[in-house]
Amino acid sequence: MSTNTERKAFKDWFDADAAHRLGVQMRAAWAEFPLKRFEKRAARGLEGLEFHGRVHQFAAALGECLPDDLSEALAILTRSLPPVNPDNEPMNDGWLQWPLGHFIAERGLAEFDAAFRAMIALTQRFSSEFAVRPFVEHRPTETFAALLKLTSHASPHVRRWCSEGIRPRLPWGNRLHALVRDPSPLWPILEALKDDSSLYVRKSVANCINDIAKDHPELVLDRCEVWQQDAGEARQWIIRHGLRSLIKDGHPRALALMGYQTDPPVKAVPKLERDSCRIGETVTLEAGLSNAAAAPQALLLDLVVSFPGKNGALREKVFKWTTLTLAPGEKRTLRKTLPFFRPSSVRALYPGDHFIELQLNGCRKGRARLRLEEDLNV
Repeated sequence: MSTNTERKAFKDWFDADAAHRLGVQMRAAWAEFPLKRFEKRAARGLEGLEFHGRVHQFAAALGECLPDDLSEALAILTRSLPPVNPDNEPMNDGWLQWPLGHFIAERGLAEFDAAFRAMIALTQRFSSEFAVRPFVEHRPTETFAALLKLTSHASPHVRRWCSEGIRPRLPWGNRLHALVRDPSPLWPILEALKDDSSLYVRKSVANCINDIAKDHPELVLDRCEVWQQDAGEARQWIIRHGLRSLIKDGHPRALALMGYQTDPPVKAVPKLERDSCRIGETVTLEAGLSNAAAAPQALLLDLVVSFPGKNGALREKVFKWTTLTLAPGEKRTLRKTLPFFRPSSVRALYPGDHFIELQLNGCRKGRARLRLEEDLNV
């Protein structure tokens, strides 16, 4: 039996039914909207298009069916939107609004004020983080000034948009190369939001900091050291989450800022329950830890797994495990079931030698080998 909860390919959210629903949404805001024409144009040849191609086609169909006057078209888009989402997560049917953001991104630069009003309305129903990026690129002075004013907006959706839309390396978004080179325009907005009352907003601030840290680690660490001086728990969370890539990479200053000693005097021995398994199976790892020092040791324990590629070359991936503190002279054994060798859409698995290393405070301290065999059921 078919249900609305059945999973389907992501691109298939934009199908003929979605074209009809979006067209009905537009006609409710503008009685002259040519519904049949829009449906025909938006749904034409969808089978041969991937996700972004479908969104682009829906947006192009809107452009053909809305008034030529851009201010009027943006006003209709804004009137058509569903009610404001009261929660701090995108609404379930929010994907239907994606082409509206695409329309604003492609056409809105010529009507800055009207476009910004539309994006403020849209981001409270879905998101305008992709729509604003052309404005960041082509009208940066006006855009950053407008976003800075909006950091005090009553809606957490709008405040989050202020930091999310300017992320230099936003997933799925075009890279903002000027901000990758020089992130200084970002800091006034991040400063304004660093103590925001909403975790939804603070997560975005931390993600923006993590983006910056990939290109300017020392600049980020300088700023986080200042922030930490009078930081409450919420801001401490932003610092910790914003430095996560540097911490995972074992950056000494980042580790020190979080209270971890680089290369702690702790012995770490990994031991696998067996030295081989088949693709699809799990394996249990034991980590024997021993603190020989006369002082407690705060530890950040990660796993570094080396996967052979199709050509045999190893590629590494760091997985978070746990944090703990060992008392002077304390020995402890931790166990973890490793699910890394099950097939998934994230990572292709190939037979051969895999290596699992323990990483303590960014320093690798022990290595185990696992031979991965073919799945007999394949």
